[in-house]
Amino acid sequence: MISTVFPTSTPTLSGVRLAIRQLQPQIVLWRRQIHQQPELAFREAKTATFISQKLTEWGIEHETGVAKTGIVAVVRGQKPGPVLAIRADMDALPIQEMNDVEYRSQQDGVMHACGHDGHVAIALGTACYLAQHRDSFCGTVKFIFQPAEEGPGGAKPMIEAGALEQPNVDAIIGLHLWNNLPVGTAGVRTGPMMAATEFFHCTIRGRGGHGAIPHQTVDSIVVAAQVVNAIQTIVARNIDPLQSAVVTLGELHAGSAVNVIADQARLSGTVRYFDNMYEGYFAQRLDQIISGVCQCHGASYELDYNPLYPPVVNDAGITELVRSAALAVVETPAGLVPECQTMGGEDMSFFLQAVPGCYFFLGAANQAKDLAYPHHHPRFDFDEAALSTGVEIFVRCVESFCQG
Repeated sequence: MISTVFPTSTPTLSGVRLAIRQLQPQIVLWRRQIHQQPELAFREAKTATFISQKLTEWGIEHETGVAKTGIVAVVRGQKPGPVLAIRADMDALPIQEMNDVEYRSQQDGVMHACGHDGHVAIALGTACYLAQHRDSFCGTVKFIFQPAEEGPGGAKPMIEAGALEQPNVDAIIGLHLWNNLPVGTAGVRTGPMMAATEFFHCTIRGRGGHGAIPHQTVDSIVVAAQVVNAIQTIVARNIDPLQSAVVTLGELHAGSAVNVIADQARLSGTVRYFDNMYEGYFAQRLDQIISGVCQCHGASYELDYNPLYPPVVNDAGITELVRSAALAVVETPAGLVPECQTMGGEDMSFFLQAVPGCYFFLGAANQAKDLAYPHHHPRFDFDEAALSTGVEIFVRCVESFCQG
């Protein structure tokens, strides 16, 4: 379980308007129904059908099958005005759930272990409320239900499929239920919020042989060990100390017997950074280091470097919109957490590159209820009081942004 410096409490929801508090039991039910039927990336057919049925029930126009399983819905206010998009990701993870709850996953080996079921429920709650209160805002709200956030990424395909067009989106907001913050708080920050996510795989090829006759070989394990050490200097000696970056080696595989010198070693890892100025830099530097070490030892290598998501960078103006809404809703003494960042990655970044926007964290942990396990843990769950809080923040953002 996580530890936190913030106090935990269950909010009274006094900052949430009566109509949304009355909607809370339904939002919880929707979340639990989605939780029971988790689906992996680009396979979210049941989830998409569920969303479509609800939107149809409320008379909300929408398009299905966007980027395979995505949905784009539109709710129009009483008068013309700007277009604000709200994004919710739908996919689950390949994890076996260990929670003993009545709404636990019914799919072996698949689980909503990151809160995406809650994101969908919050977006549905917001759509339901706005469809019944079109006179409370002007302009248009576009709901983007996105597949495959956990990888390989559904945001970019949805943008390419026109999710931000017809009508053209002026700004976008989204949230992530966050078990690193207690329920009743929110993390809102201008600028870099989450890191770029890049992965690499490297195969080092030496020359195998007998463990007792090393001079006849090129030991791929020795080469790999020096590569591992040398890579640590990238952040320590090449990155501005006032910047943040991470290079992590997560896998190293080599050898098959104690008396055999391995002919090849395989390394895999991830790179994270906040500043777009480093785009492309780590791939180049890793190639230089691996090439140099291999040349020294007479080894060869293959490097496969894959940039996945750019950094999540929030626009100052839209972040202020979200901050004002959140300040009026969150209730615990910790309240708003302004410098909340993580080296985790998110493909919301592609939407934020396309239009101004803000992605924020909504506290969802409650240690008193044993709801504080970290994301991607088989016992992950969250305090559902956060659901109506999320709806209220979204609705306030819509009312402020779409004033006409």
